[in-house]
Formats: sequence, C-alpha cells, structure tokens
Amino acid sequence: MATPLTDQEKRKQISIRGIVGVENVAELKKGFNRHLHFTLVKDRNIATPRDYYFALAHTVRDHLVGRWIRTQQFYYEADPKRVYYLSLEFYMGRTLQNTMINLGLQNACDEAIYQLGLDMEELEEMEEDAGLGNGGLGRLAACFLDSMATLGLAAYGYGIRYEYGIFNQKIRDGWQVEEADDWLRHGNPWEKARPEYMLPVHFYGRVEETRGGSKWVDTQVVLAMPYDTPIPGYMNNTVNTMRLWSARAPNDFNLRDFNVGDYIQAVLDRNLAENISRVLYPNDNFFEGKELRLKQEYFVVAATLQDIIRRFKTTKKGSPGRTSFESFPEKVAIQLNDTHPAMAIPELMRIFVDIEKLDWDTAWELTRRTFAYTNHTVLPEALERWPVALLEKLLPRHLQIIYRINQVHLDMIASLYPKDMDKLRKMSLIEEDGCKRVNMAHLCIVGSHAVNGVAEIHSNIIKTDVFRNFSELEPEKFQNKTNGITPRRWLLLCNPGLAELIAEVIGEDYVKDLSQLKKLNDFVDNAALIRDISKVKQDNKMKFAQYLEKEYRVKINPSSMFDVHVKRIHEYKRQLLNCLHIVAMYNRIRKNPTAPFVPRTVIIGGKAAPGYHMAKMIIRLITSVADVVNNDPVVGNKLKVIFLENYRVSLAEKVIPATDLSEQISTAGTEASGTGNMKFMLNGALTIGTMDGANVEMAEEAGEENMFIFGMRVEEVAEMDKKGYDAMSYYKRIPELKYVMDQITSGFFSPTNPDLFKDLTDMLFKHDRFKVFADFEDYMKCQEKASQLYQNPKEWTKMVIKNIAATGKFSSDRTITEYATEVWGVKPTDLKIPPPNEPREAIEETARALKKM
Repeated sequence: MATPLTDQEKRKQISIRGIVGVENVAELKKGFNRHLHFTLVKDRNIATPRDYYFALAHTVRDHLVGRWIRTQQFYYEADPKRVYYLSLEFYMGRTLQNTMINLGLQNACDEAIYQLGLDMEELEEMEEDAGLGNGGLGRLAACFLDSMATLGLAAYGYGIRYEYGIFNQKIRDGWQVEEADDWLRHGNPWEKARPEYMLPVHFYGRVEETRGGSKWVDTQVVLAMPYDTPIPGYMNNTVNTMRLWSARAPNDFNLRDFNVGDYIQAVLDRNLAENISRVLYPNDNFFEGKELRLKQEYFVVAATLQDIIRRFKTTKKGSPGRTSFESFPEKVAIQLNDTHPAMAIPELMRIFVDIEKLDWDTAWELTRRTFAYTNHTVLPEALERWPVALLEKLLPRHLQIIYRINQVHLDMIASLYPKDMDKLRKMSLIEEDGCKRVNMAHLCIVGSHAVNGVAEIHSNIIKTDVFRNFSELEPEKFQNKTNGITPRRWLLLCNPGLAELIAEVIGEDYVKDLSQLKKLNDFVDNAALIRDISKVKQDNKMKFAQYLEKEYRVKINPSSMFDVHVKRIHEYKRQLLNCLHIVAMYNRIRKNPTAPFVPRTVIIGGKAAPGYHMAKMIIRLITSVADVVNNDPVVGNKLKVIFLENYRVSLAEKVIPATDLSEQISTAGTEASGTGNMKFMLNGALTIGTMDGANVEMAEEAGEENMFIFGMRVEEVAEMDKKGYDAMSYYKRIPELKYVMDQITSGFFSPTNPDLFKDLTDMLFKHDRFKVFADFEDYMKCQEKASQLYQNPKEWTKMVIKNIAATGKFSSDRTITEYATEVWGVKPTDLKIPPPNEPREAIEETARALKKM
C-alpha cells in the first residue's frame, strides 16, 4: 500500500495557494496602498471595508493585465483556431479569490492583507456575486471558461452584461419576495469597457428585393458596447476574455425622424433601446416567449458574429487580411449553449449571403461546419418555440432565411422518405398547429455539425426519444459530453482544508488532472486519512453552523447530519419529496420521543421563478414545516429545518463543503445532468439520489454500493406513463404517507389558513407529472440506510474517501478536452505563455512551438 508523502517531501512542494516571497508581499502592499490613495482617493482613516476590497481587487487585477495583453498578442502571432462559447448566461459568482488562486497569489495576498492589519475574509465578503445566470446552464458556462483558459485554448465567452442579474430572494412571512440585484451599484473592478469596439445591431424594418439580392432596410439601430472580463487559467499565464455586450442608444436615436419637436422626450426614450441589456430573465427550464427576450437573444448573436468576422479577417501585420471565407470553419468554432443563441445560424447565413455575397450552398456548408449545439433539457415547457408573427415583425430577413433553410431540409427528407407526411411534419423547423412557431432546437440541429447532451442518460434520451428522427437521419452528428465542474473554484477555493489534505497525500498535480484523485483509493483504510478527512468536514460544519446562527439566529447541532438540498425550486427536482420525508421524520420523533434518532439538520435552498406559482408554494410549505418543527420542544435538537435564503454561487461555496448528505432526487429522465451533484461529491458528501442525469455516471465511477440510490429507473417511469400513474393508490397503501398528506391537507402546518396548500395537494393527487408518491417508500428506506451508516463515522468516512477518489471524471477540464478534440477540432496545450517580464521575442518563439504541435 502506498504511504502519504513525508514531511520533507511536503516541504519541497509549493503550497497550492502559492509562494509567499518577501518581495512579493512588499509589492502587493505597495500596490494596495497606491490604489487606496490614487484609485479610491481615500486614506486609512476614512476607508471602509468596501474601499479595502476595491484596493485589493485592483492590486490583483494589476497582476492579470500583463498576462492578459500577452495572451492576446500570443493568439495574434500563433493564429490558432478560435473557440467562441455563446451563452445568454454566465453565472460567475465572485472573482477576487478565484483570480488569486489561478495566479498563485493567494498566500502572498493573505500575508500582505494580514500585515496591513485587515481581515481577508471580511474583504472577500464585500464582493457582489456576478449573478448573470439562473442555475446550472449559466454556472456550467463559467466553469467552462475556467477550463478553456487552463487548457490553453484560444477561447472567448460571449454574452450579455445584464444591469440586473438574478433577483435577490428574501423570505418574508414564509413567502419568497424578489428584489432587484443592483450588482453594479458600486462599480465592477474586473471589467474593462471597450467603446472603440462598439457595433450596430438592427431590428424591425423590411426586406427589399434588389438585383444584387435581398436587402434589410428601414431598421432601428441599437449599439452594442463590449465589456471585457479577464479569465485566468490555472498557473499557466493564459488570460482569456469574456466579452459581454451592453445596449446603448445611438446619439441620433429618435432625433433623426418625425420627433423634431420633442428633444427632451427623444432623449428620455433612449431607455427603450437600452432596456435590451437591463435584466436577466429569471426562468430556469421554462420558455417565456416575450419580445424583449427575443431581442436579447438576437442582440448578443448579431454583435458577437460581427466581432468574430472582424477577428477572422484581421491577420498578422504584413500579411494581407483574409478575403476568402473558405477557411472559416478551420479558424472558427462556435458552441451554442442551448437554443438561446440559435439566431446565430440565420444571422451568419445573412452575413455570408447578403453582405459577403457568397452563394447559398457555400454559405450553408460553412455555417454548418462552424456551429455545434448543446441541448440542456428534455422538458417540453423549456423548449424555445418562437411565434412566426413575432419574428416577422422583429427580424423579417431572418424569418425568410429560416424558411429557406427549412425548405431545403424538407426537400431532402421528402426525397429520402417519399409520402411520409408525418415525418415531414415532425422534422420541420416550422410547427403549424395553431399559432405558427419556429422550433429553435430543430434549427440548431439542422444548422450544426455536432449536437450533444450533457450526460450519457440524457444524450441517449435525445437520440432515442426527443430528436429520434434527426438522429436516425444523421447518427454521427449526435454525441455525449458529460458536464463537469472546475476543481479550482469547487475545491481549492471553497474547501482549502480538503484541498491541502489531498495534496499532502497524493501531491498537487490533481488540480490540473483530477483523474489523479483515484490514487486516494490506496488510502481508504488509512486511519490517519480517515481521521483527517473527518476533521476537515467537522471544521467546515462548525464554520457553516456559525454562519447560520449569525444569519438566521437558529442554533444548530454541528454533530447532526447536514442533509442539503440546494438548487432551483422546480417540481421535477422534487423538493416536495424531501419535504414529505421531513414531516415523516417529525412524526416519528413525536410518536416516540425517547426512541433513538440520528439527528439531522435539513437545509433546503433555491430560487423559484417569480411567475412559477407551484414553486413558490413549495417554498411556502417548506418554511411552514420548518416553523412547526423548529419550535416543537419535543423535537429539541434532533431535527432542524432551514430554508437557505438567496442561494447563489457564493453561498454554494459555503454550504457545499459542510454537507454530509447531498439530495439529487429528480424523477428519472428529467434532470439532464446536474452539476451540484458533482460539487458535493468532490467535497466529501455522500449522495442520496435517483438514477438520473450524471448520478448514473457517479454511481458507475464510485460503485452503486457507495451511494444511496433509490426510486424508479427511466424504463420504469416510461412503463408507468404508459399504464397511468395513480397517486391515490400509494396514499391508500402507505400509512405514513397518508398521515403526512392528511396533516398538510387539514392545515396542521397552516392553522390560520387550512386551505393554504390546496393547490399543492391537488397537484400531488391529481396531476403530478413527476410522481412524488411513487418513489416515497423507497426514498424513506434509503434515508434510513443513510442514517444507519452515519452512526458509524469510520465507515461513513471510508465511503466518503471512495467517492472523492471517483470524482476525477467530473472535472470540466475533462469535459472541455472532449469538446476540443471531438467537436471543435482544437488541441489543449500545456505550453506556458511567456510572462510579461520576458521579451516579446519569447512570444513569437512560443507561437512557433504551438504551430508545430
């Protein structure tokens, strides 16, 4: 059996938090004081903690700038194929600590701030989350940016700089209340506005047919102003760019035409144009066909494609700019993060055909070879289907192009399947039933060379069910790319104790190659490691318990099992199933207060879309149950229920390292992948879950016996859909379920309003698409097994180690390596770009080395 590293070997290693050199620390202190004085115009007498945060942020940013400029010079020299990740959401969270870690500055900054008599953690807490996303899809985009930079890809994230991100959630009297997220109020030290690259975006107007082809005329113009944020790779001197567009009215807005008299009103009306980038739509897995949202989708696409083409045409000084588009797919890869940026397909066709005057077939060939599409959900209510009438008004030329794409597509299908009208109808980009709509997923499939799901089970469902006709037509187009998470944020940053412990046992290379965690399997029975892992978890729980007491004034028992269910509130994620289990546990304690009970703190958190009534009622039920349970003296500290307010990236970083049991309990076949499941696993929690999404692959990697798997499998759900789901039969058959439901129905948890939860209970009995009762019994038994194991800390921790050792697959580095090689046609590299203190020639040398690879 392998042995952990000796103290001497450990001393040889640089801590994964970076080196502390005396010069380094002195320089950081100097930079800090300089920014406090010159940037913030404050002295130590009147500076606030926020001033200190900004001074530190600017100091750390100074260390990015040289590398950022160097990286862009390097791409200019080497002219690699560029990857463009288009997403309406980038859920970045905070930037300061992540930047310090990726630049290897964390220890030096800690020391500098300590010497300045300040508290690093207090400063970090001043930073606002960049909440430009709803949940999984937006956070995935953020993890991908980190991995693309770490793997040395010439990659760019393109999206919208929303003035207001995902709303702040307040709980008042048990209800969710939304507040605007004014995240830019104090300014954002990480972005750089680039007004010199401002670009026009057109809306409305009409199409004129001329001898030279179609012309889109009489449009309204909105300007897109880019804001660039640096994306540092981990310790490789690469700093990529995330470019977010903000909407600006042109200076002659509303002043050119008939508005001659009312100058004041014309200036006030500039807001109408600038509303495009005002606010993130707060829907997760739900399509709301609003004109403003379609404007946002086209806005990001139109600005981004102009930028991509400008960069494609600009080549090294001395060599002529590119004039032919022949090589476009060899130099450009565009990934569509769901269908939200699908208008990029007709927009690129419009540019190629109308502006660059390519013939249709050539343009279509180039377009298809450029785009790839990631599908994120199979829920029918989430699929984007835009009314033809709206497109005709807002983007008339694009509608024409979509019709032509569809015509060519349907002609091809008709030639392969003559007389099969049903297949034509099912595969058309245009849905004709009732209101004519464009099916954006179909547009993405037809206009891309690769289509992928985000976990094996999800990719299979896409191929055999949702898009079956398309995958039968072009099976080679359909792939799987199981999601991943960045181990920099989701281990080093949020759980430094565990990260250091792992480095002491297996070395620190795992940070860039997470598959090395499997070396931990050699230490599963190592008493010292079992003790240390358990100690790290206990420390994290104590810290989080203190946070909860401070924020919620709830005293919690840190030796209780922390049972955590955090994600967006949605019926398919089945927070209700968890809630029924809580009530059942409560009833057991009340029925037999002296019986042994494994203490639990159940923590549920997540936001409900403001217009999603059922999700808001689920929150109301959880808060009502919490009120009753937490105030019942019979229960004492055996069971506590906490609804975690305003769950967001920075709060995930606190709760995930403190979790014992991770709840991943969606109905099989509904959660495309999930990524929270991976974060918990990496941070030493055990999973209770269904065989859904990436849980399936987690069980494959760790062994099903090392997870608490329960519930129907996909096939059984399908079987039940065929024969019909009868909720009442479970209610009648399972006494514990009946008792719980009767309590909710009778108003036990809402005595002043016994009918409060009628909509919820009606849904559960009469039209529950997600079959909560069907999995109740198995869930209860599985929870029992978890409690049993928790009573044996040594065996529990051994299982934890086996789980951590099995998380290697779930690094976003692995996911991005697969996209790079199997979709984008680029190669990850561990070439280190020369740092800013080396001469420019070093860049040219590295560029030559890259070209040879």
